[in-house]
Formats: sequence, C-alpha cells, structure tokens
Amino acid sequence: MHQNYYLIKQLTQQLRPILIGMQVVTCFSQNKDELIIGFTSGSREFYIRAMLTSHFSALSFPGEFKRARKNTVELLKPLLGQTVENIVQHMNERSFYIELTGGMLLLFKLFGNRSNIVLYQHGEAIDLFHKKFSSDLDLDPMQMDRPLPQNFAAFSAADGNLKKLYPTFGDLPTLYLEDQHYSTKPLEQKWEIVQNVLEQLENPESYFITKISGKLRLSLLPLGDIQQTFSTPIEALNAYTRSYLTETGFGQQYEQSKQQLTKKLTGTQSVLEQSEAKLNELKYNRSYSQTADVIMANLTNIPARANEVELYDFYTDQNRLIKLKAGETPQRFAERLYRKAKNQHVEVRQLEEKVERKLEEVILLEDALQALAEVKGYKELKAYLRDYAHLFTTRQQVQQEAPFRLFETEGFKILVGKSAKNNDELTQRHTFKDDLWLHAKDVSGSHVVIKHQAGKTIPVTVLEKAAQLAAYYSKRKNDSLCPVLYTPKKYVRKPKSAPAGAVFVEREKVLLVKPENPFEKKV
Repeated sequence: MHQNYYLIKQLTQQLRPILIGMQVVTCFSQNKDELIIGFTSGSREFYIRAMLTSHFSALSFPGEFKRARKNTVELLKPLLGQTVENIVQHMNERSFYIELTGGMLLLFKLFGNRSNIVLYQHGEAIDLFHKKFSSDLDLDPMQMDRPLPQNFAAFSAADGNLKKLYPTFGDLPTLYLEDQHYSTKPLEQKWEIVQNVLEQLENPESYFITKISGKLRLSLLPLGDIQQTFSTPIEALNAYTRSYLTETGFGQQYEQSKQQLTKKLTGTQSVLEQSEAKLNELKYNRSYSQTADVIMANLTNIPARANEVELYDFYTDQNRLIKLKAGETPQRFAERLYRKAKNQHVEVRQLEEKVERKLEEVILLEDALQALAEVKGYKELKAYLRDYAHLFTTRQQVQQEAPFRLFETEGFKILVGKSAKNNDELTQRHTFKDDLWLHAKDVSGSHVVIKHQAGKTIPVTVLEKAAQLAAYYSKRKNDSLCPVLYTPKKYVRKPKSAPAGAVFVEREKVLLVKPENPFEKKV
C-alpha cells in the first residue's frame, strides 16, 4: 500500500507546504534505478529519493544525502534552478506532478514495477528517467484524473462490487473489509462499512508498518501484525523503505540475482558443451568428408525422404546414426558435406574461439556467484550489483569484460591478467582464498591464477606451466630463467591507495622457470 492512491494523496498534502518556494539544486543518479532530487530554500534542504526498480518502487525522503565522488550522472538538467510552485495529486490515480517555474512540470507515475518520472516543458514531454518506458512520453498529466461515480446509486447498480467502484482500494482495504464480513452484509450495511473505511483512508490517524502473510506492508488501516506506527506519510515511507530493503527487499533481490546468474551460467555451460563436442568431432572423430563417404557408400541402403538413417561406418567399423534432410536426396546432402569439408579448418578455428569465449564467460559467472554467496546485507548487495552490473546485461558485454587470458590444462583453469587494471580486477574479483596466485618476482607483470578445485591438489606440471606464463607475461620475458613467487590468494592483499596492479604478498614460495607460453604451438 506504499503506492496506494490514498497514501500518495496524504503524501502530496504533506509535501505541498514543504516544497512550494524551494528551488531544485541537484538531480542525479548513482544507481541505475534510483533518482535523487535536491531542493533548497535559504538554509533548508529537502531530498526526494525515487527508487524505481523492476521489483520494488518507492519514494523516500532522506534528511541529508552525501553524493558519491564518482559513478554519478546528472539527469533532467532543465530542472536545475527552477522553483516549485505547486504539487497536484491526480484524482483516483497513483500519480502526481510538481509544477515549477520555467513552464516545467515533473510527473511522478507510481505504477508498481512500471513506475517512472517524466519531465515536461510548456506541455511537451522533454525527458524521462526510465528510457525503457518510452511510451510514457505520450502521457498527458493534464488528462490523468480518473473520475469515478462513487455514490450510492452507482454502488447499488454495481451490487457493491468494490473493483468497479473503488479500484483505488487495492488489496489491503479489501482485506480489511473482509475482516468485517463485508461480503455477507446486505447492500445498505456494505455501503456504511465502505464509507467508514473511506473516512479512515482519507483522514488516517496513523500509518502502520505491518506484516501480513509474512510480508512487510505499509498500511493506512490497522491490519496484520503491526510492527511500527507513524503519524506522517513521510516518516512512514522512510521507515518502510529502510525495513523493506533490509528484510524483504534483500531476500527477493538476492534470490532474483542468483537465479539470473545461475540461468545464464547454465545456458553458457550448455553452449560450451555443445561447442566442445562439435569441435572434438570435427578435429578427432568424424570429418564432413568422412560422413559424405559413408553416405555415398551406402546409397542403396537409405530409404527415400528419410530424416535419419543408421549406416555402416567403414572408418570406425561400427554402425552409426546419420541425420539427413527429408527434402534433399542423399547425393545432394553428401555434396554439401564435401563442400563444407573444404572450409572445415575455418569452422574448427571459429569453434576454438567460441569455446575460449564461453570458458571465459563460465569463469566470470562462477566467480560472480561465489562472490554473491558472500554478500550478507542490503548495502553489500547494492555494491555487488553495481560492480557486477555487466553480467546482468547482454552476452556481448560479458565477453568484453573478461579481464584475463584463459588457459586450460589437465582440467585446471589458468587465468592471466591482461593489464595492470585487469590485474586488480582479476585478483580482487575473480580470485578466491583457495585459488593459487602467481607473479614474476621483483618485476612488473601479469597476475596469474590457478583456479582451485575442491578435493584436488594442483599437479606440479600445472604449477610449472602457470609459472612459465607468469614469467612470459612479465618484464623478465627475455631472461633465460625467471623466479616466480606463488601463494594462496588469502595471503595476497591490496594496500589502500596502492597503484593499479600493486599488491602485498605473504608466505610465498618461489619457483625458477624458463619464461615461455607452454600453450603456444612450437614451430
């Protein structure tokens, strides 16, 4: 009910004397779903924080707001310097607008997960907060009142149907009415009960944070297990937003983030497995030309218009199932395979590149899920979602974000940082306490990580190859031998204000190796 019409109506009544005459001095965002608008008048300050996410939208009013030094962006810039002249609540609608000087009007559309803020000048929409709701530019705030016939005649004609006459009630007033056995009363008594509830909604004595069916709710009516009581809508909204984000919001957002990452990881692993199987088949098992040879040798054994057929493969001395195209003769199908065989090396190279990209994505997603498991509160989750925002967008962005080169040997993954900045990201975000961390001793170079596998000891051969990579991607690349230090990640830390790539290492061991990339093909 924190976005219920009656609560918003009470809120705008409280905001009107506070904001009229105040000037907009700042309007910015430092989280993609949050807008901060700051007002001043003399020594007075007032802030509106609009949190408009896909799973939770709410207004709150912090007493002060310290803007971050970075990762912030100015929005709705024409607002700056304009003075508030009035606040207008739409009739029977979950929206209101602020009238300002300069012909400006700021619409707050509080429609659940489609909430948005739209800026108008001289009656024309010129900007909006959530660009994904572009149709909001067509809204006319002068035409958003929703007059409803709510007299006894209309009530009688609707036979007391609340959804037809009072769609603004929402679920909590309806639940409150049912607690008074509304549905069993005669029509006249229903009307009286509704009028009493309307009086409480229009003139609430208190605002309640309550739990109903295990969910935290904000109500104008005494319902459920009441947790806190407030005398003004601003106090109630501030407290409710804090409580929701701390309790309900954290759990929901955490699970939603986990599900998104898990789904993306599962899909990426599936593509990786398919690509690896196809690559192995082309490289080691069955080439296109071999399949075509088997088809041509068995033409008389293939039924007409068959989708698939089991044929004797003389290359392997076994029967094998071959898929065909029903609308194509076996000869034509074999001809296509012979043509594809000419470019098979190109397809192999493309598949190798695809496998490498998918392996990178898998590591990024696995690391993100491991980091998410360590998040314990809403503030940590908020920072996490900001740091890992690229993983919740398109696959292309995931690929671009990989800060490391990837090598794989004996079932172990070795990651090599691509630059000083990438070294920091690799060590701080993609390396966990049991991973093994390596670096060329006493010179600048790439951070190298061998990913830990539960219950497995890293073989000496894997350690040596990783050390060779650390030496190869360092200033000692051209030395005949290079000392490389290694230690579990838990003994590597980043000092405050240290330059990019700089870390402090404890309990390290040293291995002497020849600098080279053992994964490059020797000519």
